[in-house]
Amino acid sequence: MNAQKAERQGIVLAVTSGKGGVGKTNLSINLAVGLTQLGHRVAVFDADYGLGNVDVMLGLTPEIHVAHLLSGERQLTEVLVEGPGGVCVLPAGSGVQPLTALDDEQRGRLGAAIAQARLLFDYVIVDTAAGISDNVLEMLTLAEQVLLVTSLDPAALVDAYAVAKVLWKASDTAWIGLIVNGVRDGVEGRLAFRQIDLAAERFLGRRLVYLGFIPADPSVREATTLQRPVVEHMPQAPASRNFRLLATRVSSMSAGPGGIRLVPAAGTGASSEVQQCA
Repeated sequence: MNAQKAERQGIVLAVTSGKGGVGKTNLSINLAVGLTQLGHRVAVFDADYGLGNVDVMLGLTPEIHVAHLLSGERQLTEVLVEGPGGVCVLPAGSGVQPLTALDDEQRGRLGAAIAQARLLFDYVIVDTAAGISDNVLEMLTLAEQVLLVTSLDPAALVDAYAVAKVLWKASDTAWIGLIVNGVRDGVEGRLAFRQIDLAAERFLGRRLVYLGFIPADPSVREATTLQRPVVEHMPQAPASRNFRLLATRVSSMSAGPGGIRLVPAAGTGASSEVQQCA
């Protein structure tokens, strides 16, 4: 029984960035939908406590959010709401200042919620705040894989390197994959990756993994305005194709013994409670 439970545990992916405004939350949302289109059960945790906007970007209006979970008022399945494509969302509070600095009891409840989510979903995508605050760093160390998002903006590149440096200092086994957003083509994407990766190799003795790029695409802005994931709004848009490619890469990556399941194992489908996210 214990071995069966261990086999079914999902993968925690933390999506983060050093600088705000590089499209981190948009990437989290579209990656989540892309993974559901591959047959996976996916939850998105909005971990930008106090300033979360995953629910806003998806046109959701939840009455309860992570603050109710962290206070012990609600359980995880009571807080989850259903988003596009069957993605389940744990919304963050907006303008809830106490959430910007969690205490030990709140951290314990959050860790328990993530452990529970790993038993319910194939992937738990944690959309962190930007930067290197204690809250962000704690979420990154809880994840098996960290997806670091940047753009070609020099400040974004420097800040992305800073995130990698701080994370590796906290956890020398951390796995970091880089995604470059809003570039013209793969050449620019590779250029941004090389700048950070070369610095990491020279000064930290570590290497990042290049996971690809998302092209600058007006369809993304249009979908965001309509509060929809671009992979659903315009499936054939250039950005949508690259989001799906990213989902395929993430799905096929190995994560320890046995690797990540490419499709849910037979007989382990989500219960009706999970499918409805409540």
